[in-house]
Amino acid sequence: MKLSQAFKMAAKSIVMKKGRSFLTMLGIIIGIASVMTIVSVVSGSNRKQREYYESMGTNRVNVSASYHDSSRSMFEELYAFCEGLGDIVTGVTPNAMCSGTARVGAKSSETMEWNLRPNIYFGSDCYAVCNNFELARGRDLTRVDIEEYKQVCVLGARAAKAFFDYSDPLGQDVVIDGRPYRVIGIYKEKDPNNEYSLDNVIVLPYSVNRFMKQPTMMGEFVIKVRDSRAIGEVITRVGDYIRTITQDQTIGYGYAYSTDTWAEQQNEQLAMMSLTLGGIAGISLLVGGIGIMNIMLVTVTERTREIGIRRAVGAERSVIVTQFLVEAAMICGIGGVIGIGLGYLLTYIAGQLLLSGMSVLPTVSVTMGAFGFSVILGILFGMYPAIKASGLQPVEALHAE
Repeated sequence: MKLSQAFKMAAKSIVMKKGRSFLTMLGIIIGIASVMTIVSVVSGSNRKQREYYESMGTNRVNVSASYHDSSRSMFEELYAFCEGLGDIVTGVTPNAMCSGTARVGAKSSETMEWNLRPNIYFGSDCYAVCNNFELARGRDLTRVDIEEYKQVCVLGARAAKAFFDYSDPLGQDVVIDGRPYRVIGIYKEKDPNNEYSLDNVIVLPYSVNRFMKQPTMMGEFVIKVRDSRAIGEVITRVGDYIRTITQDQTIGYGYAYSTDTWAEQQNEQLAMMSLTLGGIAGISLLVGGIGIMNIMLVTVTERTREIGIRRAVGAERSVIVTQFLVEAAMICGIGGVIGIGLGYLLTYIAGQLLLSGMSVLPTVSVTMGAFGFSVILGILFGMYPAIKASGLQPVEALHAE
């Protein structure tokens, strides 16, 4: 018997028992769709996280440090220390957020939706370098702005659009806590696809913190390292320096860590979660495979007389095995195709709901792998029924009711 005849007979058998065939495929459909969705969403989450950290900038060391006396800031000392590390450090800035309200004319951050409100940060002349910003227009903060307590600010692209729409913000004022701050520069857009965009910022000289109604305690800082190979050295040297000036936590505390390490830990957690969820989804594939084996055994029982006739007229065992394996593979293959379609739909929906509208679809390799796995599953679980069918004795099969 030719292979094409085996496919025709398998298709005829599936069509004749459509309801039973679909129920048999259901486990495969659910399993394939679940695995594809989990793998694709985790991959999309990793990509989104990687893009986020890349937009923040690489080679960053975060420092959390302060004196027990909240009126003192450690930044000036940290700034001077990092200037002495000029061969491996390119800049350092506070990373403190101001709780004040920003207003331009009738527009106020208080009346905006909470996820659209610009974040107000205190920064040094190195803020852009440390946070991977580039100027689009105007100028950046300078050391003179900080030393002279100038009421100036630099806007991120989204904050500029939120307050000024399509008018030119340069030279105009943003009122923060009742004080006007002249816009001197606009940063280029770097994070356009994120609901909580890093472009939604207003950066003030950190020295004007003293003018705020509620001054911010500056205990978070960012150091930009020149080369990734020097990150460990910077963490060690900064940590030792903080312990020295705080006298081993007698008058303060602090530590330094790398955001790259944090990102790696999150990737590991996502991978572990993916394996766990994938294992759970894999159970449905196992159940689906058992369903295939069960239905093929039923099919063997139903077609015992047909098998006997074919064996009696000279059909070899390999022909019978091929026929049943083809039928099992077709059932799983069709189930796999339906599962792939469902997987695409679920992945897209999950991307919109879980990843802030990010368009996520399974890759070609995941799609082909899912289809191939479904066919292999049919062959593996159809092997035992096929062998059992081929082993029937012609005389016994012909006497079967």
